[in-house]
Amino acid sequence: MQQGMLYEESALPANGAHELKMWRVFHVAQWVFIVLAAGAVFLSMLLVPSMFEAYNKDHNLSALIFTLVTWFGGLGSLVLIAVLFWRLKLRRNVSFDYNFVEDELRVSKVFNGRKRKFLHRIAADHILKIGYCDRPSFEDTARPFDKKSIKYLTPNYEPSEGKFFFYILYSDSIGKRLYIIETREMMLEYLVRATGRNKFERQ
Repeated sequence: MQQGMLYEESALPANGAHELKMWRVFHVAQWVFIVLAAGAVFLSMLLVPSMFEAYNKDHNLSALIFTLVTWFGGLGSLVLIAVLFWRLKLRRNVSFDYNFVEDELRVSKVFNGRKRKFLHRIAADHILKIGYCDRPSFEDTARPFDKKSIKYLTPNYEPSEGKFFFYILYSDSIGKRLYIIETREMMLEYLVRATGRNKFERQ
């Protein structure tokens, strides 16, 4: 494998149109509640002083506490709902970029085709095993791992046309990890060349 050789691929959501639509829905809903929360903050600057003025007149502490808790509880709810829609948005229209360069696989998560977040650098000399996810060797390799600890670096439950799910058993100073990627067989060839064919499980 020559240093500097580069191969790039992306795992895009199979139902991309639906994912983009849902992303837009959550994006609009997020900003609606952000605007409402901002409006509530502005009103607070006007209303809170009047609440204390009413307290100075009747000295009803319980009424003041109830009013403040109700008002700021509503404001907090608007903020929490905006955060909820933001988190839901982040789960929609997600893809993964794979870049193989200098004997390592670099994986990034892409949000709505724009914002990228680097996730993993998988060095070839730390790879213990590579194989197809639809072969018996995957079941044997995945058995020691909890399902939640397996890192699925793909947005899909099934591979897209012309692609396959491959597993990579990786080990470094942190411990062993199991990665699942969705690529064409060309990526597998690059990985096998870099790691050695003795790391490739055909069955």
